[in-house]
Parts: sequence; structure tokens; C-alpha cells
Amino acid sequence: MNESTSANVQTPASNNPERLLVVSRESSDTVQTPPPSDEAPAPPDPLPAARTTAAVKIYGSGETQVCALDEVSVNFEKGCFTAIMGPSGSGKSTLLHCVAALDTLTSGQAFIGETDLCTLSDKALTRLRRDRVGFVFQAFNLVPTLNALENITLPMDLAKRNPDKDWVDSVISTLGLGDRLSHRPNELSGGQQQRVAVSRALASKPEIIFADEPTGNLDSRAGTDVLQFMRDAVDNLGQTIVMVTHDAAAAATADRVVFLADGALQGEMHNPETEEILDYMKILQVDQLALHASEDASVT
Repeated sequence: MNESTSANVQTPASNNPERLLVVSRESSDTVQTPPPSDEAPAPPDPLPAARTTAAVKIYGSGETQVCALDEVSVNFEKGCFTAIMGPSGSGKSTLLHCVAALDTLTSGQAFIGETDLCTLSDKALTRLRRDRVGFVFQAFNLVPTLNALENITLPMDLAKRNPDKDWVDSVISTLGLGDRLSHRPNELSGGQQQRVAVSRALASKPEIIFADEPTGNLDSRAGTDVLQFMRDAVDNLGQTIVMVTHDAAAAATADRVVFLADGALQGEMHNPETEEILDYMKILQVDQLALHASEDASVT
């Protein structure tokens, strides 16, 4: 196990330390050792699909005040599958909701592309969520009276936009739903319903998809299938996905895992193994328990 005392960041033991990108708790500066390559790296896209700058989210006031996000600055790059992880109460869902325009920040900024969400009216935020962002939720959120195809095209129907038939057909094929399009949600398994939800998120060609615990209501096999379909959407359809999960195996499906604890950014890994994620989560949980014990002792 490595420990960065100057940055007060612990990093998980790993047989391949090149996978790890450490972020200082006191600074947004990052240090990365890229893997060796014979090819020149492609120039990065200068504009991430989404990002936050010094994001702060506070709930309540006075003695009941809770800082859910504490100066979080993070980028979500285009064409990348990013997972967000952290102990319970770490702020991971709050971060996703704020950058997805489902909630507002107390201070700081959140962007989708070039658009500063903090400058938009409620009506403009509604249009942005409808036209530029896709969502996948744990509870599926399908309309029970519509069949699978109607659920998939619903956002475009509400926006009075004609679906791109070739694209929708490609999404349906990628997610293996061709023989279930006429079925209503109550005629589909949980895994099939979530695939419909993923297809709905993809069908309108959003700039980015946000998924909040998308496998939380699924059994292991169905969850694995949905994650693979999301992985295929990034690899084969060029999609950008940001996923909150508590499951290390699910997070290992992603290209990158971002870690939060107590509302603060702790570090990230690229192409990690499940065991590496579990090791780092144990470190964060121990740190969190120690911090809370210290705070309780100072109060008493």
C-alpha cells in the first residue's frame, strides 16, 4: 500500500500502479503516469462532455447543515464510461444530480459542454434535460401503458422530433431488444426493462448519459447484461456515460472510476480491476470512520 503524506491521499496497492491517478485532497492538481506506448497519443478533446468547478452543495442550515459536496472539480470526458464511487453519504449521487441538471449547486459551477447550468432558467433546464441529456434510473421509470418501442421514443415524441430510424434501430440491435418492442413493461423481465431504459436514454443521441445505480434492482446476471450493453454503447456507439454505483464489479466495467468521501474528491483509477477498487474503498471507509471519530471526540 502506498501513502502520499504530502497530499494526505492513500492509494490502493496495485500490481500496475500506472492505472492510478491520484488527486490531492487539498488541491485540484493531479499527477498521472501514462502507460508506455509506441504510438503518439491522440490530442484530447479540449471540452469535456460535462464538468464541475469548485462545486459546493449544502443542505439545511445551522446545526443541521450538511455539506454534501465540498469544492468538487471534476471533468467527464467525451466517449468515456466513468463510474462514481464512495462510502455511503459520500456525495456521489448529489454530484451526479447536480451535473445532470436535476439539482442545483449552492456555489460553484456545473457544465454540460459549454453550457453553464447555473445560468439557465427552469424552462431552459427542462429543454436541456430533454434534448441533450439521457437518464437511466434504478427504478426503470418506464410508462406502463406504452410498449417498449413507445417508451424508447417517448422523449423525442414529447419534443415533437422525428427519431433517427437508423440510429434507433442500431441502439435496439446493440441492446438486443428487437423481439421485445411490442411488449409492455409488465411483460418484460427486470433486465429487459432496464435495457429499454438504456435504449430510451440513447435513442435521442444525447451528449451524455447519467445512470444512478442502474443495476441496483437487478439480479446478478441481468445486472451484468445491462452493464455490458452500456459498455457496448460507449465502445460501439461513441456514447458518454457517467454512472453512480456502490458495486465494485460494476465500476470495473468503466474506463475510469472517480472516488468521493465526505463530499470531497479523493482520487481516481483508470481501467481498474475489481480488487483494486475494493482495496481503495476500504481505505476510504477507514479514513471516514477515523475522521468522524475525531470529530465526535472534539465535540465531547
